[in-house]
Amino acid sequence: MTDAVQRRGRKARLRRAAEPEPNPPVWPGVLGGRLKPLSASEVALVENAALTLLETLGLSQAIPSMTAKVTAAGGITTDDNRLLFPRALVQWAIDGAHRNFKLCGQHPDRDLKIGGARVHMSTGGAAPGVFDLDTHEYRESTLQDLYDAARIVDQMDNIHHFSRSVVARDIDDNALLDINTAFACLAGTSKHVSISITEPQNVAGIARLCYCIAGSEAAFRARPFLTVMVCHVVPPMRFAEEACEVLELAIKAGFPVQLISAGQAGATSPATIAGSLVQAVAETLAGLVFARLVDPEVKAIFAPKPLVADLRTGSMSGGGGEQAILMAGAAQMGRHWDLPTSSIAGITDAKRLDAQYGAEKSLAVTMAAHAGSNIVTQAAGMMSSLLGVSHAAYITDNDLLGNILRTLRGIEATPENIAAEVIAEVCRGEGHYLGEQHTFNRMKSDYFYPEIADRRSPREWQDDGGQRVGDVARNKARDILRTYFPDHLPDKIDRVLRQSFDIRLTRTQTGRRE
Repeated sequence: MTDAVQRRGRKARLRRAAEPEPNPPVWPGVLGGRLKPLSASEVALVENAALTLLETLGLSQAIPSMTAKVTAAGGITTDDNRLLFPRALVQWAIDGAHRNFKLCGQHPDRDLKIGGARVHMSTGGAAPGVFDLDTHEYRESTLQDLYDAARIVDQMDNIHHFSRSVVARDIDDNALLDINTAFACLAGTSKHVSISITEPQNVAGIARLCYCIAGSEAAFRARPFLTVMVCHVVPPMRFAEEACEVLELAIKAGFPVQLISAGQAGATSPATIAGSLVQAVAETLAGLVFARLVDPEVKAIFAPKPLVADLRTGSMSGGGGEQAILMAGAAQMGRHWDLPTSSIAGITDAKRLDAQYGAEKSLAVTMAAHAGSNIVTQAAGMMSSLLGVSHAAYITDNDLLGNILRTLRGIEATPENIAAEVIAEVCRGEGHYLGEQHTFNRMKSDYFYPEIADRRSPREWQDDGGQRVGDVARNKARDILRTYFPDHLPDKIDRVLRQSFDIRLTRTQTGRRE
């Protein structure tokens, strides 16, 4: 097959992906928010406890620019160098937070409307390893694995956002790692991308790369297609100094930011679910105050992401009911303040695409989504308690997430949907609905049909080879990686980036001629 034919095939697939069903059963931004694990009095208690912690205990290790900004706005530095945040200042940050904005894709048809209880599914995790498609064994992850993850996700309708899922362990230098991480993600998908940046001095390079892709700094600031995720705290109640510097520089460069607190219950946050939630909320609100003092118009995402440990061993346990309810509670607090919110859900402890994987991921993602988290990270591909990613799992999770999104729509009981007239006509007529126009009209708009999950009879399944779902997913992942190379980055821009930066993915690896 010639290169020209391959490119035409790729563009045809992109066009097909950009042509959605006119009345789809699910879509990015289906409304959640109906699940409320906290009662109204419990929400008030969590809010009061978080604000009291910020006002009376505060956080240590604030960087000088933060101290200057917060104290100028009414904050206090204690004798033991803890920075206190008055309630009025925190309330100012909440009340004035940017709401109802877009997380832009590199093309407008990939934009995500963030606000209210709109739910979007995302990858994530920064795992150090992958489960190899061919050997089925765990190995260290590479830059190629990151790019491969992005281009698989680019083809998955129900994974709306790409958050850096694996670390390129084949790159040792932090500056090279950051720039190549950004490039691999942005070259692999035109969906909105989120990454972290390891050191403050690397922010400028990432910004220059994004400005180049956008066409100019002004163009990127108008439509930023990359979010910087910042774990601005080292729980309990301490700022991470370098991360706070990254946060400040990223905001000034025009990036949306995700403000993350990720304490571990029983280790770096209280063992109780309520205590862990309160601490995470307080730490995240402190980040929101600083972010808005840097730029009152910052697009900041409230992301309390407390984690759970198995207290028998101390190891992280992301698949239990405790993690699921904790994330639902965190999402509910975001909805309480109507803040753009992200939750971590789907970090199953399973090591394979098995019953444990499906059960744990479904439980956690469903609860976070129904609680109204705007961006549910780690919802796809992640396994082994954040240690590994499966490329095949993106395929199976696309089905799983589609079903979860369908549950968010609910029953939608309206006179039209109840269809009393249709019931009467059928009962007076043929006695079944199979031939009814009403059935035909609603079969696509009301029903989600999985691509990988097998709904055939046992006989049909056996006659076709009796493949397990993991095997089917691996075959599809291999097919995508063999044939699909996104070309939303124009060739001219790709060459300019390679002249300006030390890009370690070769043009051949990204499906281009050298």
